[in-house]
Amino acid sequence: MVDVLITNGPWLIAIAATFGFLMAWGIGANDVANAMGTSVGSKAITIKQAIIIAMIFEFAGAYLAGGEVTSTIRKGIIDSAYFVNDPQLLVYGMIASLLAAGIWLILASALGWPVSTTHSIIGAIVGFAAVGVSPDAVEWGKVGGIVGSWIITPAISGFIAFAIFQSVQKLIFNTDDPLHNAKRYVPYYMGLAAFVMALVTIKKGLKHLGFDFTNGQAYALAVGLSVLVILGGMIAIKRLKMDAKADRQTQFGNVEKVFAILMIVTACCMAFAHGSNDVANAIGPLAAVVAVVNSGGEIGSNSPLVWWILPLGGVGIVMGLAIFGKRVMKTIGTNITHLTPSRGFAAELAAASTVVIASGTGLPISTTQTLVGAVLGVGMARGIAAINLGVVRNIVISWVITLPAGAGLSIIFFFTIKGIFG
Repeated sequence: MVDVLITNGPWLIAIAATFGFLMAWGIGANDVANAMGTSVGSKAITIKQAIIIAMIFEFAGAYLAGGEVTSTIRKGIIDSAYFVNDPQLLVYGMIASLLAAGIWLILASALGWPVSTTHSIIGAIVGFAAVGVSPDAVEWGKVGGIVGSWIITPAISGFIAFAIFQSVQKLIFNTDDPLHNAKRYVPYYMGLAAFVMALVTIKKGLKHLGFDFTNGQAYALAVGLSVLVILGGMIAIKRLKMDAKADRQTQFGNVEKVFAILMIVTACCMAFAHGSNDVANAIGPLAAVVAVVNSGGEIGSNSPLVWWILPLGGVGIVMGLAIFGKRVMKTIGTNITHLTPSRGFAAELAAASTVVIASGTGLPISTTQTLVGAVLGVGMARGIAAINLGVVRNIVISWVITLPAGAGLSIIFFFTIKGIFG
């Protein structure tokens, strides 16, 4: 059956690349929209600015730091031993998974549901492997571990967001002179955001460019950059024209303007962390197809990523956001709870920190659930009445549907592709 791969190799790669692009487009429309939704919802940036920021930082994250997480998706979820004698089944299955997950994401985006791209692709891979090959081909233990991370990560990000938001309230808003305290403390929040972003760039991004820093060097560089951002923040905030004698409400408005600057830093941070983590969902299965076809059916050899795969994922993500991302942005940014720049900042920094923690361990987490957890954490800090429970219920239902939807579509496409080529 390896003859199928040799005869139809270029066709299979072309189809996989098309569906990989579709999947990346879906990730852009759904996941990046919710990474940017907090910034847009709190009116810190416009939709146009969000798209420009995402274009630069998502693409940079995907291209520079996207290689790490692909291995977890590609090798961890299914046992490659079941495909050694029938490598074409792995190729058909990965193509079917990309198409299934891509279609589901585009449908969810049209409905404004922030679902998990990680759920979508894992559901699809588990579906074709369990039904099309054998239930034993699925590494159920690893799937369980990933499912566990979906419960743990929103909880972690919610807790971090709650803590950051409470600290902002305590140090700035609930004081006698909020404006003075904002000028005093906000640069340090900026430094914290810069530290998180610098760390993921150095630890993940630069590794693929041939730089290899020890942990000590990475932390030292991140601290250095963080200090520069703190100094820059102090200068930028001093330049803001604000009347210290204004009434309290005006002062709060001015403090939010300061946080709006900060949101731009965290939006970049979130976009980069997201690009590095979630591009794997599109390019992991595509890389597997290219590797199996190019090696003539050999599975398990540690294949380097072909040069065009990461840019394809990066471009797909950016286009999906630009063309189709507005609806999910609205759900995250305005429909769950009312966001201001200070609240949005707390949510975004918490989500970015959680993504960085998970990315460093190579676990494919759901950025969506991390961010929704963070937004809920900020909402909870103001009491349950501040949260739109109807929207939250719909989001949770869409999360539950995602796994079976991905699996069901993938099974149909798997047998269709097998029928065409087999």
